[in-house]
Amino acid sequence: MQGRWAEAYPDLAATLPRDGHLIGSHSFYHARMPLFSRGGFRTDVRAAERAIREFVGVDPRPWFRMPFGSGADRAKLVEQLRELGYRHVSWHIAGLDWHRDRASRGVEETVVKGALAHGDGTIVLLHTWPDATAAAVAGIVTRLRAAGAELVRVDELDVPSDLSPLGAQRPPLS
Repeated sequence: MQGRWAEAYPDLAATLPRDGHLIGSHSFYHARMPLFSRGGFRTDVRAAERAIREFVGVDPRPWFRMPFGSGADRAKLVEQLRELGYRHVSWHIAGLDWHRDRASRGVEETVVKGALAHGDGTIVLLHTWPDATAAAVAGIVTRLRAAGAELVRVDELDVPSDLSPLGAQRPPLS
């Protein structure tokens, strides 16, 4: 969850943990983390943490996803996150749902095909705002369950300590 989103939509944000969703931080401003100075990085991460605690009522630690995945491959930034009590969570499969012309069927196909190919422990990247995502979720869940998948929260996965899978798809940096 972005800190600025929690501030802008506090009532909606507060429903998520009540509905059983795991809450992590996705920064405050959704900026590329390598662009921040060390102090700016810390300020952004802490501002998001403060907003999530205040408006959602939960501590997002230890879960953090760097916006765009930018900086996840930089040991210094991952270490800065650790110093702040976080673990970066990357992804294996991206639904590519941020493309404006992406249809729900394409999102569904990308996620199902990728998750089945990757297998156990697959972490999928989807966003809440594209209409295509909302329309694709039911089909994704149905098809993956039919294939024998058990859908779990990231805190239930047995994954490496840095949660930065090799070969993860990342959105373009443009």
